[in-house]
Amino acid sequence: MLDSVSEILRLQSAGEASAVEIASAALDRIETADGTINAFTHLNRELTLAAAADVDRRRSAGETLGPLAGVPVAVKDVLCTHDMPTTCSSKMLHNFHPPYDSGVVEKLRAADAVIVGKTNMDEFAMGASTENSAFGVTKNPWDTTRIPGGSSGGAAACVAASMVPISLGTDTGGSIRQPAAMCGVTGLKPTYGRVSRYGLIAFASSLDQVGPIGWSVQDIAPLMETIAGHDKRDSTSLNLDVGSYVDAIKGTDLTGIKIGMLRESMEAEGVDPTIKEAVKEAAKVFEKAGAELIDINLPHSEYWVPTYYVIAPSEASSNLSRYDGAHYGHRAADIETGAELGPLVTTYCRSRDEGFGAEVKRRIMLGTYALSEGYADDYYNKALKVRRLIKSDFDAAFSQVDLLLGPVTPTAAFPLGSKVDDPIQMYLCDLFTTGANLAGIPALSLPAGKDADGLPIAIQLQAPALEESRLLFAGSVFQLVTDHHTDRPNTERPDTTKGVQS
Repeated sequence: MLDSVSEILRLQSAGEASAVEIASAALDRIETADGTINAFTHLNRELTLAAAADVDRRRSAGETLGPLAGVPVAVKDVLCTHDMPTTCSSKMLHNFHPPYDSGVVEKLRAADAVIVGKTNMDEFAMGASTENSAFGVTKNPWDTTRIPGGSSGGAAACVAASMVPISLGTDTGGSIRQPAAMCGVTGLKPTYGRVSRYGLIAFASSLDQVGPIGWSVQDIAPLMETIAGHDKRDSTSLNLDVGSYVDAIKGTDLTGIKIGMLRESMEAEGVDPTIKEAVKEAAKVFEKAGAELIDINLPHSEYWVPTYYVIAPSEASSNLSRYDGAHYGHRAADIETGAELGPLVTTYCRSRDEGFGAEVKRRIMLGTYALSEGYADDYYNKALKVRRLIKSDFDAAFSQVDLLLGPVTPTAAFPLGSKVDDPIQMYLCDLFTTGANLAGIPALSLPAGKDADGLPIAIQLQAPALEESRLLFAGSVFQLVTDHHTDRPNTERPDTTKGVQS
């Protein structure tokens, strides 16, 4: 199982394996394991092998290749690809074939990465368990009776199952970090604006961000370096130098780095004691590497989740209004005759009812209510004011420390179906992650051990805006000292039902 970017690059450079052989191994692995895991919504063996063969041809011709040449990569099914469907795991977009690539996919192709397919997700990225998908649930490779996290559950699960070494996810309120934590892999949510959102189908435009998932910081650093940078097609993209994230992770000394211990998260109710202990143990690792530990208080952290669940659904309500069955998205037809419905308003209502799943409908209704006349000041506008206070909390904290340390999730992966009928409990999975999105700062999830059931748990590092290099450096030091990221699940299980399009 080839799950290291550096090893894949070395094998090709040494002539020990070709890009086609590596891509074939990844595809074979997917066909073996994905019947159980259901991490992918779309695969295309022919396109994948053709891209790999092109890398081999150019290598043989002595051409200069990109930094990810021949490395298999999976892409979350919310990012546009011109040669594969982009469905957002929704019936609403079940037959959507974009005529263009998203900005990050363009960069992957320019880096000569081999895109093997699109990964399953919570519909329109709305969820914390990847149970809200028109293509069926994704299962956790560590225990297939458990969720993989969400909404980038497929992107995390395909790495954890060693189908591909790296993948791209998106993070609106924790959707990279939470599944990375529950699947025992490493995931980075970049600074808002650091990575282009062009061609990313929007959930909440002021919160969405694309980021990398892999087994280790060593794996995600070159992927992050590939996708970061300005894109004039995205008005929120920052026109600032990126630098080298690969160079940033060299070294082992954290002397001079101050790390804030998030007091509230360590005292919060409902947090598994094993996770709290993992944070304390991680703090010892950082302290031994030279970092100074300081207790930090974020006074408005108790408002992260309620603020997020006003702002995000409000933006979703606006963004998803385009899917009306007339201009865009699934179009309803008469059940008896198959003919188009008569009155336009009937087509609108039936198309949206048929096209959207229950969780998407719930968030659209929440957002529409929060934006409605007479209520916007009480809900949406008030949430924006609280968001400003949350951002000020982080600014104050980062005037004292360089990084913040705490949990990613309150618990390890929970059983499939256990919270589907309890939205509030599902939303509380985002207890420690939404703050970074509201403040627009980068955050990193790192494997940090197992709970009593042998399920992965993780720690989270957060940094000031545009300090991904600092995050990755501290994360690499942690992984040089610990070996949590080297554990692999047993995924040799019999095939069941697939949710993959042919």
